[in-house]
Amino acid sequence: MKQEITQKSPIAAIATPVGEGGIAVVRVSGKEAIIKVNEGFFGKDLTKQHSHTVHFGKIVDQKGLPVDEVLVTLFHSPKSYTGEETVEISCHGGVLVTQKVLETILGLGIKAAEAGEFTQRAFLNGKLDLDQAEAVADLIHAKSLKAVDAAHQQLEGKLGEHVKRFRQQIIDATAMVELELDFIEEDVEFANKEQLKKLLEDVDSELAELLETYETGRLVKDGVKTVLIGRPNAGKSTLLNTLVGSDRAIVTDIAGTTRDTIDVDWSFDGLLFKLIDTAGLRQTEDIVEAEGVRRSQRAFEQADLVIYLKDLSHPFEDEERKEIAGFQKKSGDTPFILVGTKADIESESEWRTEFDLKISAAEGEYISELKELLKDRALENKHYDASSLLVTSSRHRDALQKARDQIQAALSGLKQGMTGDFLSIDLRIALNELGSITGEITNEDILDSIFSRFCIGK
Repeated sequence: MKQEITQKSPIAAIATPVGEGGIAVVRVSGKEAIIKVNEGFFGKDLTKQHSHTVHFGKIVDQKGLPVDEVLVTLFHSPKSYTGEETVEISCHGGVLVTQKVLETILGLGIKAAEAGEFTQRAFLNGKLDLDQAEAVADLIHAKSLKAVDAAHQQLEGKLGEHVKRFRQQIIDATAMVELELDFIEEDVEFANKEQLKKLLEDVDSELAELLETYETGRLVKDGVKTVLIGRPNAGKSTLLNTLVGSDRAIVTDIAGTTRDTIDVDWSFDGLLFKLIDTAGLRQTEDIVEAEGVRRSQRAFEQADLVIYLKDLSHPFEDEERKEIAGFQKKSGDTPFILVGTKADIESESEWRTEFDLKISAAEGEYISELKELLKDRALENKHYDASSLLVTSSRHRDALQKARDQIQAALSGLKQGMTGDFLSIDLRIALNELGSITGEITNEDILDSIFSRFCIGK
């Protein structure tokens, strides 16, 4: 059944980034949007034009004076992004002229759009599921090509397809359970308890597989928090500058130059790394440097990938060997890479410690190999390619986990011979949790939280 389109009062906003450029776009959507814009348009009568057509003319102010020459694109309801009547005004790209066009449109009795209001209307009119609407924001904010791929998968409805299939399976299971309740006085039992058990086990298994993608999805979307640690003057800042290709961290021969963590975004092969340069690890009486060392420890504890740098121009000390072993142990499941630096002036020909790689950041030696190693270790044991469906949202992860918990509770109850009314409660909670992902079940607080992440104009 087709969802009825609701056209609210018209809204308008600049839909392109503010700044100087070839063109800018002012978007208008809502009831009688075309009629309203036509009042400030000098050219063809827009109210008599077909949908998906473009018209040249001028936006004029209330005195009839020209504001800018524009191209106006019309979208009749329901064939638009929001499902409402929509007008997109392409004007010259400049801060002042674009703002003047918007002010002229707002002066026609059109309200300024709030953050994400266009996409929220698209969701409310059934043009997008809620997970697809969230993917729009992810696509806008993506900082790496892999994050773009993941957002595209969700925008195309791949996650929604899985969730809807899970819901249908649970609905089928609920129907089997509630059949018993309808005929409870006749003492009718399930037609096939084994069939119900198999159905729920299949859903549980598939939910588990989808949940396993979250860790990869988080890294792809948010970036790999990569912490560079080591003794003072081990080459941490030099390596960070070499990787990003600019002098983001101060480099000197003075030990303790870096006194606070420095965060820099760096992309390699479509994956975002959030590089964190830290203060050198050592005992110090300097209050500021000591605080930097404490922050280094905290950064290590929160890392997705750890790179310990050892200066090869100085021999190992027993204390440093113990320190490295301690960090390796504390890293647990977090990938740990031991890198020897300043390999061009290495002081020893043999080391008792096995390095993952020896490099010279200053000379650019083995930097390409290090980049490949970082990518491989960041995603080790994680299957990923551009076609992979990933759970990237903690909201989706939580809903999937809660749904799975209820499925397992139903399976446990089934095993214990629990009556259908109790099993039905677990299954209906699971349905609600899954429905919250696509927006079939939602509330105002969730919507406000989601759409507040959007920029104005989208």
